[in-house]
Amino acid sequence: MTIQQDVTIQLSDQIRLISAVLSITDWPQKAQERQPHGTHAHARATRKFLEPMKAHPAVQGMQHILDQGAPMEALFDFALRMTWPGLEIEQMPTWAPLGWNALLRDFYSQSGLEKLWKNEEFQWQAALAQAERAFREVSYKPTLKPFFGEVQQELVFVPNITYPSESEVTLLFDNRIICISPPRLAWGDSPPWPFDEDPAYIRRVALSQYCKILMIDYLRHHAEKVAQASETPLPVSDQFRARYPTWQEQFTNLYIGAISAIYLEERVSKSEANAYVLMERKAAGKTTLPGMISVLKRYLNDYNSGRYKEFGDFLPLLPKQLKVAAKIVGL
Repeated sequence: MTIQQDVTIQLSDQIRLISAVLSITDWPQKAQERQPHGTHAHARATRKFLEPMKAHPAVQGMQHILDQGAPMEALFDFALRMTWPGLEIEQMPTWAPLGWNALLRDFYSQSGLEKLWKNEEFQWQAALAQAERAFREVSYKPTLKPFFGEVQQELVFVPNITYPSESEVTLLFDNRIICISPPRLAWGDSPPWPFDEDPAYIRRVALSQYCKILMIDYLRHHAEKVAQASETPLPVSDQFRARYPTWQEQFTNLYIGAISAIYLEERVSKSEANAYVLMERKAAGKTTLPGMISVLKRYLNDYNSGRYKEFGDFLPLLPKQLKVAAKIVGL
């Protein structure tokens, strides 16, 4: 039986423009300081091509936004609110420089970026084709249904071969959950992998990003259940607690790790799931992850048997079950 794919793969000129401007701020250098890595050939070509435009007011405006600590999601949300190619926007956010959309329009015109994109179109089309192959017949919504009910939002994946080059940016926009993702980083200074070189990786990344947006929204709309559940602290390591200080952050990140592992085990292989869990335990301090996987598997069995109608019914019970499961898997 053919699986109905529910991930839309697309490119966006507005996103490409913001990524290009980002390339000549101090963001790329700071990203390298955080995590040295090789970048895509098109990212390097973009930085070199746009170097003469570093003093443009649109670039300086973005640098100011970054210096104020604005999240990357805000920049890309702004991008998607602009029309193309006119770059008009109905309402400017209060954090944006005055007339920034007009400055971006002038930057696009003066920089010759359209010419660069035309010359490098094969790079973008290759990334698009790779992503389409990686997500062929991938369906996430059946996996998500026991936790969120029928997911009404469209799931969108945007391959990004410029910047950010080391991290995903995911946002909810116009009833779409949009994951803007670079390809997988390689070792050292080597260029990143093609999007379809390791399909299990990019599928897991996308799933985790969609789950993050959905779970944050779910917890916000089930405050009473969260209040009940959070009376019991989660059994997490000091390293993990330092990184995620609130109960909601701890739970969301453990949930994302567990559902990703369950997805890999069911849709890819047990060995792929085990490798992912081992990596998360060592690199992210998720020592409780095996216990969370066990608890969510138990919930899924009970949900399928009709014991629970929705995840909110189970949420207040989860912390205590997780404490027990964490002790058992730790023996």
